[in-house]
Amino acid sequence: MAPSLHDVCCDHRDEIASLAEMLAQLPVDKWHATTPAPGWAIRDQVAHLAMFDERALWSIADPDRFAADRESLMSGDKYLEIHKQWGSMEPAQLFQRWRDGAVALNEVATQADPATRCEWYGPPMSITSKMTARIMETWAHAHDVADALNVAVTFSSRLRHVAHIGVRSRAFAFAANSQQVPTTEPYVELHTPSGDVWTWGDSQSDDIVRGPALGFCQLVTQRRHIDDTGVTAEGEGAIAWMKIAQAFAGPPGRGRAPGQFTVAT
Repeated sequence: MAPSLHDVCCDHRDEIASLAEMLAQLPVDKWHATTPAPGWAIRDQVAHLAMFDERALWSIADPDRFAADRESLMSGDKYLEIHKQWGSMEPAQLFQRWRDGAVALNEVATQADPATRCEWYGPPMSITSKMTARIMETWAHAHDVADALNVAVTFSSRLRHVAHIGVRSRAFAFAANSQQVPTTEPYVELHTPSGDVWTWGDSQSDDIVRGPALGFCQLVTQRRHIDDTGVTAEGEGAIAWMKIAQAFAGPPGRGRAPGQFTVAT
């Protein structure tokens, strides 16, 4: 059964708290520490989250404002200009603005009609899908922060949302890489530390992806190379997918190099 908007918002709130815990006592100099994302320091990761949490709130509460901003943002260097403005804040101010904005987004979404449809930078989506995507984005950028601080990234049940987006974004990943989508739907089987098994698709499929849930989420958000995830792929289509898997919007990412990190468990 698909999670309710209430459940998704509860998990989003917990994801905010998890990142806030890492950032709250961070010395000023650590905000300038480089993350595995080329050219991005910790402050850039938080700035990106804050910027798009704000726009996610507009997409729910003020669609006209979001639409006008989207048109402006997609023209010229406006995106880089606004991102730079966020990133140039003093760390304490940036932290407060990000956390306050993320909590405000969560509160608005929690009180919204579950039937609400939201505009975004691709096709409109349900508000539940919107908030599921914010969980994924928050977790992925928090992952980069953790890597920069040498903090171990561990499993949480909230990763089911990230894994779901990773599976559902398969066609998008092929389109983003100008490749034809394989006709065979893959079977995805993910294992959690507690022994639970999460599955998508038909177990009789010739294309199979298996592995730890954490590793799969790291792979589809391009925070780890497949060699460092414990994820395996069988079948031509599944192998091709795992090479380009991408749960986030935008052009194809650069991902990580094989052997850059230890294998997920």
